[in-house]
Amino acid sequence: MSFFDFKHITFAFPQLFILLLIIPFILYFQHRSKTKNKSTFLISTNEGFKKNASTFKIKSRFILNLLRALSMVFIIIALARPQSTAINETIKSEGLDIVLSMDISGSMLAEDFNPNRIEAAKKVAKEFIENRPTDRIGLVIFSGESFTQCPLTTDQNVLKEQLSNIKSGLLEDGTAIGMGLATAVERLRSSKAKTKIIILLTDGVNNSGLIDPITALEIAKAYQIRVYTIGVGTMGTASYPVKDAFGNTSMQQMPVQIDEVLMKKISSETGGKYFRATDNNSLNKVYKEIDHLEKTKIEINSFKRHAELFFPYALIGLIFLFLEIILRNTYYKSFP
Repeated sequence: MSFFDFKHITFAFPQLFILLLIIPFILYFQHRSKTKNKSTFLISTNEGFKKNASTFKIKSRFILNLLRALSMVFIIIALARPQSTAINETIKSEGLDIVLSMDISGSMLAEDFNPNRIEAAKKVAKEFIENRPTDRIGLVIFSGESFTQCPLTTDQNVLKEQLSNIKSGLLEDGTAIGMGLATAVERLRSSKAKTKIIILLTDGVNNSGLIDPITALEIAKAYQIRVYTIGVGTMGTASYPVKDAFGNTSMQQMPVQIDEVLMKKISSETGGKYFRATDNNSLNKVYKEIDHLEKTKIEINSFKRHAELFFPYALIGLIFLFLEIILRNTYYKSFP
């Protein structure tokens, strides 16, 4: 470490730095006493002194005061006991394994959220991921079928990139809630984490898939996986994208249908909780509440070691002091 790297240096007695304020007064009174003790006499002209007044020796006399000031500065720093501090931290983290299971069916393009449900869900999921750097998080998507978009990982950059690639239409359309839950369970089946969590987000009713939601629920219970369910959609009707016979898409007002009975059953029987999000703000609050409910345990033990650094400062101060004394009694000896 550099002795002048004050960003990483602490002082045992920082209050002694107030002594620095005394230095200008010491120099002032020293100069005043020398001026007061000077003898004076009258001369008719100073022409004979002009040549001597411009010599280097006379012009450089300030060096003596500078050396005296520097010596006092470094001695005061030494008295304040500068120390370098080394901190060793031992971090023990009891991370969680979490799988986000997200509905990407065509109805997730409904515009009761800004700009639509799927983009709003991606945004809050990204923030949720960023707030949990010590957890392993995976990503499952489902519509008429299900797919593992990203396995469990602590690499947030990879996970967020895979999240950004999600869009409606990647899978056969439909709402296979059972498949979305079962695939998420499969990702956690071999996990050795003490706490395993699934956050299942959907905006509809199960209408497809090879696995029934109740069967997937029983599998989740068997592996002691806690499931939080989120129903996404406003109350009443919302503007949905609908294709006509020619393949053209238009937005039409249609009723919002979410199987809340099933969502509540899945969450309650696994020890989780059901949430209903009706807009961007409430969806953001849902993820924040889940983040609060499932806190990762982190234990940090810190050990500090101090190394004394006063000697180099004291040495530099003494060098300046001796240099000033030597110059005052040799080169500048002819001056008072």
